[in-house]
Amino acid sequence: MEKNKLKILLTISNFESSGSGKVLYDLAKHLDKSKFEVEIACKNSKGNFFNEVKSLNLPIHFINFNQPYQPYYSLFSRVRPFKDFVKRNKYDIIHSWYWSSDWTEALAVCLTRSKFVYTKKSMSWGNIHWKIKSYFSYFIITTNLEMKNFFPNKRNVALIPFGVNTDYFKKQETESSANKHSFNIITVANLVPVKAIEDILKALQLIDIQDVKLKIVGDDQNEYAEYLKKLVVELKLEEQVKFLGKYNDVRPFQNESDLYIISSQREGLPVALLEAMSMRLPVLGSDIPGIRYVLNDFEDLLFEQGNYKQLADKIIYFYKMSIQERNVIGQKMRKHCEDYFSLKKFIERHEELYLKIAKK
Repeated sequence: MEKNKLKILLTISNFESSGSGKVLYDLAKHLDKSKFEVEIACKNSKGNFFNEVKSLNLPIHFINFNQPYQPYYSLFSRVRPFKDFVKRNKYDIIHSWYWSSDWTEALAVCLTRSKFVYTKKSMSWGNIHWKIKSYFSYFIITTNLEMKNFFPNKRNVALIPFGVNTDYFKKQETESSANKHSFNIITVANLVPVKAIEDILKALQLIDIQDVKLKIVGDDQNEYAEYLKKLVVELKLEEQVKFLGKYNDVRPFQNESDLYIISSQREGLPVALLEAMSMRLPVLGSDIPGIRYVLNDFEDLLFEQGNYKQLADKIIYFYKMSIQERNVIGQKMRKHCEDYFSLKKFIERHEELYLKIAKK
């Protein structure tokens, strides 16, 4: 490694859930390699997206950087392998993208000369372990404005929202999209209960318009997905709702859609929402911190979380619009992404932060 380069290790549990994995991938790919030497650590190679990560040709280490807390008397010996790994490789910064409140990774790094940074990706804050993890962290990156309230006494906190590659997520006009007759809604999500997809289904039943269709993109081989499939049958929506499964590239489905809906109960900053906006899709989102932050300038596009009747009214509003009117809103969505949530800004902010941390 050249002495003038900072050595950065990006850690994540795996690349099975696409959101965080894609964000880390973009960061690792686009950091200026004349200034930063980038490596990745994860626990396994699961997930189709891992092949994309391998294609970066960056060093990838398979290592367990978390340990059970108890028994506490032996915790230091259990975090030692990761501590020794960090010391041996002489990283300047460990940047964790691990979703959990587990603080053993931060503890291990604290026992070295490296600096631990973590990105707070979710709005969960219900246990003491988040506070311990934050205490051991040299710097914390938040992804929406309201997260700052979690750290009233922490000086080293910065807001860096996720960015989307607007060159990659760009709508393509096709003959099929011009000639379609139905009104197509799409939602892209890791299918877990917090995503509250059932609210969209209930809104569809309330609307009772047969040419309003919904495509659900996400891994549908789990208990929550089975619950949703049964609900589709109960609500007699079989002709309107399709479960497409998980895809790394969702652009073809976005390209054929008229509206994107995110109905989550809790979000940090949803990448799928930014991707849909970049594709010039009108969007509707539940009024919760992470979504509200993205749509702050578009209050009409928010609905009360869990209020599927209000959601139904907003769907009908878009359904009755002309294609030209929806296109105008879609253009505003993309412009908003370009101005505030671009990949370029996301990379620049991280590079500036890494250099700032290294000087301290």
